[in-house]
Amino acid sequence: MVKSVEESDVRELQALQMYLNEYTQQGEVLARQLELLMRQRMEASAAIEALKELKSVEEPIVLFPLGGGTTVRAHILDPERVLVNIGADVIVQRTNGQATEYLEDRIRELEALEKKVGESLQNIRAQVNEIARRIETGYEKARGG
Repeated sequence: MVKSVEESDVRELQALQMYLNEYTQQGEVLARQLELLMRQRMEASAAIEALKELKSVEEPIVLFPLGGGTTVRAHILDPERVLVNIGADVIVQRTNGQATEYLEDRIRELEALEKKVGESLQNIRAQVNEIARRIETGYEKARGG
């Protein structure tokens, strides 16, 4: 009887360890997604600032990267017309103001997604902590403590 109890305890600990590994991996994926969302939001904010600056300057000049570590100064011919990638490699022309509005909407969407992913990450971390606690309790019980 004692042997079957110990075997079931070992199987339970192994199952808990498997769950712990799976939740840990899910947490890592969510953390990477959260980082990507925050980076996209920061890029959109920087683009909004650049669009506003282009509008306020008489003859805007920007640095244009050519690749290989080279950059040239370029005049923006028409800062009022902006090409916007709206997804799936679809690019549309918008006014500066419309592009800014699009980016502001995108930032709001990203913030909502960040909130959802952050909440999911918190839930996963709570589950990881609970499983780790149960594993520790199981090991202590197995050691007779």
